[in-house]
Amino acid sequence: MQVTGFLRYSVTFLHLSKANLEMNWKNIDQADQIPHIAEESHKTPCLIFKHSTRCSISSIAKFRLENEWSFSENEMVPYYLDLIEHRQLSNAVAKQFEVHHESPQIILLWQGEVVLDASHLDISVSEIIEVIDFQKN
Repeated sequence: MQVTGFLRYSVTFLHLSKANLEMNWKNIDQADQIPHIAEESHKTPCLIFKHSTRCSISSIAKFRLENEWSFSENEMVPYYLDLIEHRQLSNAVAKQFEVHHESPQIILLWQGEVVLDASHLDISVSEIIEVIDFQKN
């Protein structure tokens, strides 16, 4: 995907100017939630954040997401998966959506499909914004 300079800057600026909206995480703690998240993504984009509470990089990625979050609840639904408590669910997510397991990791779902899979310091709200805007146009 290629978005040119001014357009990319304008789209990112518009979203980031709304930054600091509260990120209301929905916890993933049951395997039967996974297909429901895929179904929900047909109405609203869904973001799964796989977080290791023992990893400093994961904590940085979580902080950056929360600090830069610019989506209301009707624009995107954020899901949180604690890898330490629910490793088997992380494996189920990887299998369901055919992504390689990483930690930390975001998996962005739109229309039941993975449209963004990023890990470590590649996790950013600006990338999420760019991908969602591209998908909607």
